[in-house]
Amino acid sequence: MAKDFYNILGISRGANDEEIRKAYRKQALRYHPDKNKDAESEERFKEVAEAYEVLSDKKKRDIYDSQGEEGLRRGVPYQRRKPNGGMESRDFSYQFHGDARATFAQFFGSSDPFSMFFDDLETGADGAFGAAGLHRGRLQKDPPIEHNLEVALEDIANGCLKRIKISRLSLSSNGSQIREDKFLNIDIRPGWKAGTKIIFSEEGDQLPNRVPADIVFVIRDKPHPIFRRDGSDLLYTAHISLKEALCGTTLVVKTLKGKSLELSTKGEVLEPNSTRRFPGYGLPWPKNNSRRGDIIVSFDIKFPDTIPKKLTSLLANLLPI
Repeated sequence: MAKDFYNILGISRGANDEEIRKAYRKQALRYHPDKNKDAESEERFKEVAEAYEVLSDKKKRDIYDSQGEEGLRRGVPYQRRKPNGGMESRDFSYQFHGDARATFAQFFGSSDPFSMFFDDLETGADGAFGAAGLHRGRLQKDPPIEHNLEVALEDIANGCLKRIKISRLSLSSNGSQIREDKFLNIDIRPGWKAGTKIIFSEEGDQLPNRVPADIVFVIRDKPHPIFRRDGSDLLYTAHISLKEALCGTTLVVKTLKGKSLELSTKGEVLEPNSTRRFPGYGLPWPKNNSRRGDIIVSFDIKFPDTIPKKLTSLLANLLPI
């Protein structure tokens, strides 16, 4: 069932940024598992953290408002301004990192719910921020850290789950820094295009008086021994001789799933720019997996370096002017 992030935080869809922060503060303190021992508190604590991360970020909130939770998961195109001017289209996808305590620590400035500011914040009936919350609002956020993630075409065709290990500095409950390893799960959806970005909000190093950077993975196509990708189409180059181009040949092209497709050009003359298609054997469309691109075969014709004089004369007589 799709999550209603507004209902989770107890706010209206028209809530402003200040109301979202106040609502998160109230709900996070209410359901923190170290303070609330109810069986459901851990899950509610995570839901509150995810709701806050989505609704406090304008881009995520806009996608959620228009596409719902599923839109955030599958990714949607958006326009981004290039450094040298102009606009470019990118795909944006979001998955909650699952560490609600990290969200809590980043918001309040500490992961310890029993630190000196905890009770002061909870007792404020008007929902005003305490000193730690105000302090965090003035902190500078580190710039995003991008990593290229090469994905095989077979995985793009079928979808897969990638488990990525990262190492980062983390704040312990007593405020000291420790190095920790963490695994991030990336759900690769069928048909995702190269350039698709998966953002893990504030999963970078936790440094004093700084807001951690977002960790961003950018999908890149892993080089394939047979195919090149063009959107949802797969490009295949067949290397043939001049004789085969003129007299015809039979080729076998194997799909990503191992099926053999036969192509016969007998009775045809292949020109250097000729192409042939196998419809529906390419990659899934990212927005409609029931449809697929094509396999497009082009021909690299090997011309001989020299031709014997007798053959030259024969061809001159046979070929039309």
